[in-house]
Amino acid sequence: MTSNSSSEVRVRFAPSPTGYLHVGGARTALYNYLFAKKNGGKFILRIEDTDEARSTEESLRGVVDDLVWLGLNWDEGVDPVTLKDVGPYGPYRQSERLDIYKKYADQLLKDGKAYYCFLTDEDIEKQREANKAQGNFHVNSPYQDWSLEKALEHIKAGNNAVVRFKTKGLQKDYILHDLVRGEVKFPSDMVGDFVLLRSGGMPVYNFCCVVDDYLMKMSHVFRAEEHLPNTLRQLMIYQGLGWQAPQFGHISLILDEDRQKLSKRKGAVACGILKEEGYLNSAVLNYVALLGWSHPEEKEILSVDDMIKAFDISRLNPSGAIFDRVKFKWMNSVHLRALPSAELWKQVEPFLKKEKLNLPNDPAWQQKSVEVFKVAMETLADAVALYRPIDDSAYQILPESDETLKWEPTKAVLTAWRDLIAAHPTDYLTEEEFLKVQDMVKDKTGAKGKNLFMPIRVAVIGKPHGTELKILVPLIKKSSLIARAEQALAKT
Repeated sequence: MTSNSSSEVRVRFAPSPTGYLHVGGARTALYNYLFAKKNGGKFILRIEDTDEARSTEESLRGVVDDLVWLGLNWDEGVDPVTLKDVGPYGPYRQSERLDIYKKYADQLLKDGKAYYCFLTDEDIEKQREANKAQGNFHVNSPYQDWSLEKALEHIKAGNNAVVRFKTKGLQKDYILHDLVRGEVKFPSDMVGDFVLLRSGGMPVYNFCCVVDDYLMKMSHVFRAEEHLPNTLRQLMIYQGLGWQAPQFGHISLILDEDRQKLSKRKGAVACGILKEEGYLNSAVLNYVALLGWSHPEEKEILSVDDMIKAFDISRLNPSGAIFDRVKFKWMNSVHLRALPSAELWKQVEPFLKKEKLNLPNDPAWQQKSVEVFKVAMETLADAVALYRPIDDSAYQILPESDETLKWEPTKAVLTAWRDLIAAHPTDYLTEEEFLKVQDMVKDKTGAKGKNLFMPIRVAVIGKPHGTELKILVPLIKKSSLIARAEQALAKT
């Protein structure tokens, strides 16, 4: 058995560019990244793009961009900008490794471990129909004992063939010492002779994985539990090629609240959409890390450095983990509120610009505003509703204000409010100054309770209910407050 390993830890994340990066994929990438960093090893990004019909450059760019956003930087693989190979074991895209797969398929054919099979889809369907009662149907190929020379002559005559791996005569059971699940036994009769190369020469997933993991010197393979059934075929291929397999660990599925496999039907599960919804990369990593792994001190709020220091595969749990969206949002709010004000503004600003909100450019104002609003934010996107009332162009007096504007004390309240604001010596009021002005309006007009508060709120946000004014007023310029009061007065 030939080993490819050195003492170096080498792990990989190998997405197929057929869609978005799911949170489950992000967790797989994270666990491999943490394991590599903890053990001074290498984290490799390999692209499994042999599904010609579904693989797209757009999906590949999306997956790469999401990994960059998450901060899971790889040591080898496709370059994050150019998508060209970086590293000594390329190509890192399976579609560019077809000659390599052909070489090892030819080796298996030559050694009698594989054979050309000329069964058509119709032939296989007839076999399936004839063996309907058989629970575990396997293809029975009449070509498995043909000589290689005879098969090549048949191909030369214009017949199409797949390459199948020969399972007859293999050991009865294959034992996997899974790093997450312990000992897993696979009876070899679970699978029949399986395809390595399709008739057009395109290799299948299991064959590519084995060849790539061996030639790229992977020491460990951590992947989702759904890949466990693939492992028997892969162990057979390793054995057929005389290669030592890496160590495998199959991590738990992520489940929704109904204990079904997480899907987009129950809400966003794509990292790109979570980013658009205002989740922080640090919160995504923190939350998915704890879906199947736990900190030895049961800590919940973790940085990536915290995770690297504490990561140990013995704490990976084989049981399914529930994706709790409420807890995820709470965790995001904790990460968000821990950001320095300047950084939080930098993260919030794109959401505000996307909505074309006109807000002050003064950095001091910006940092003050996020300090005020962050206690009400769970995601970055929440900032839009909080900041919108500050934008003068968004101010309008809504129909729900009509009744308040008809009240008898309203005109006097709004007039006193406008005049006291106009007399204020600085461009902005503090919270204390606002409360003092509000008391002065009360003293001047005799209005109290809703007769005092609701007209002022209409003059500030255009409706009688909403954001607490002591939070909002200190962020609105004096000139804007006066102009809004004038608009409200015009409707009394």
